[in-house]
Amino acid sequence: MSEQKLQSQTVQTTGHAWDGDLQEYNNPLPVWWVYTFYATVIFSIVYWVIYPSWPIGKDWIGGMSKITYVNSEGETKTHSWNTRALLLQDLNKAAAEQKPYFDKVSGMSYAQIAQDPEMNAFILSAGRALFADNCAPCHQAGGQGVVGFFPNLTDDDWLYGGSYDEIHQTLMIGRRGYMPAFGEVLNGDQIDQLANYVAKLSGSGHDAAKAAAGDALFHSETAACFYCHGDDAKGRKDLGAPNLTDNIWLWADVPGASGDEGKIAAIRGVIAGGLNKGVMPAWAGRLSPEQIKVLTVYVHELGGGQ
Repeated sequence: MSEQKLQSQTVQTTGHAWDGDLQEYNNPLPVWWVYTFYATVIFSIVYWVIYPSWPIGKDWIGGMSKITYVNSEGETKTHSWNTRALLLQDLNKAAAEQKPYFDKVSGMSYAQIAQDPEMNAFILSAGRALFADNCAPCHQAGGQGVVGFFPNLTDDDWLYGGSYDEIHQTLMIGRRGYMPAFGEVLNGDQIDQLANYVAKLSGSGHDAAKAAAGDALFHSETAACFYCHGDDAKGRKDLGAPNLTDNIWLWADVPGASGDEGKIAAIRGVIAGGLNKGVMPAWAGRLSPEQIKVLTVYVHELGGGQ
C-alpha cells in the first residue's frame, strides 16, 4: 500500500499526546450537521424578528407579525402575534363563515328549517357548539340533566312545553321552578300520606291506606296540591309543575333510591323541603336571536319535541 493512501486512512490527531500513546483525535463534525446547525441559528434570528420573543423589562419584543381581529365589543384591534389574538381572528373568521346560515335561519319558519336538509346539518353543528358552551354545564353534554337539579332534555317530558314556540319562550325569558316547603304547614303523618299517594300515582310500591289518605289530602284545601299539579296530577305546563303520573323524576331521586321505602323517603324529602332551585337564566340579551333560534331547534330535536 502506498504511503499516501496509508496516510489518508490514518485517523488524524491534534498532535497532543499523554503518557506516550494517549492521543486526542481530530474528528471534524460532518458537513451536513454543521450546515444544519447554521440553518437553525438563522431560523432563530428570523423567528425573533417576526414573532414575539425576548422579554425586555416589563415588555417584550413584539415582532413584525401583526393580527387584526374584532373583539367582543365590536372594536377592530391590531395586535402583535400571540395565540389569544390568533384565536380571536379564527373566531371572527368562523363567525363570518356562519353568518349566511344564521341569516337564513332568521328568515325561515321552524317548519321550513325542519324540512331543509342543509339547514338541519347546520343546526346539528352550530347547535351542538352553542349547547356545549351555554347549556351543557347544567344539562350535561348529552342533555340528560342531573336529577334534583336540572331537567333531562332527552326524555320527551317537558315541564314548560316542548313545542318550538314553548322552547323558544323558555330560552328567551328563563324559568324559575318553585314549590313551597310543606314541612312548615303539614305534620309528618300528612307528608307521609302524600308521599305514598305520589308513589302510587307513578306505579311505585306504597302503603294503600296512607295513599288513600294522601289522595284526599292532595285534592283538599289543606295541601291544595291539585292547584299546581292538576286534579289528575298530570301537571301544568304554564306553571312548570311536573306530571306526577309518568314515573319520570326530576327533583326526587326515586330511580336512585333503594327499595320502596327509600323511594317514598325521596318523595317525602321534596314535599317537606319544597323547591327553590329550579332556576334557568334568560338567554335573551346573552345570545343573539338567531343563536336562540338555532338552540330552540337543537333542543327540540334532542327530545323529539312536540
